[in-house]
Amino acid sequence: MTGTDSTVLLAMDFQNGIAGDDAFASTGVLERARDAVAAARSHDIPVVWVRVALREGHPELSATASFAQIAAHGDLDETHASTSIHDTLDRHQGEPIVTKRRISAFTGSDLEVLLRGYGASSLVLAGVATSGVVLSTVRQAADLDFELTVLSDACADRDPEVHAVLTEKVFPKQATVVTVADWTAGLG
Repeated sequence: MTGTDSTVLLAMDFQNGIAGDDAFASTGVLERARDAVAAARSHDIPVVWVRVALREGHPELSATASFAQIAAHGDLDETHASTSIHDTLDRHQGEPIVTKRRISAFTGSDLEVLLRGYGASSLVLAGVATSGVVLSTVRQAADLDFELTVLSDACADRDPEVHAVLTEKVFPKQATVVTVADWTAGLG
């Protein structure tokens, strides 16, 4: 374990082809996520970056995979610039990048192995989109018995109403939902 406790911050899908989209740029989510990352670093909480990327030709996708519709909207090839972490978040050398092949941060990735290596029992989640990677990861992480915190303002969705329903009604059933400022103040 590299941190002072067993908490890890997951910064999910903050990649050029997703978080760099105009729909998210206007929400300020990148800046709040950057603040969460800085707070984690200052308290020795490991930051793990999660991105979605596919192999050349997308052999991971079946013709019936619902994820294929998402992949069709942009270039998700793992070597393409669209799958790189957005510069606003200032990823530091040595912070691991986990590549997933589906919506959840766990599916098709080695995230669980990495988290076990950190000795993590508690996860703090930030990401775009709230109805995609955040929702799927909350559900799967809860099933894996992680204690969860969702940073509501370091998450965003193309549909603000969906974001509100998830952060105000759905996530609180399995996670503590707080703002970046409140989470940071609690790190004291």
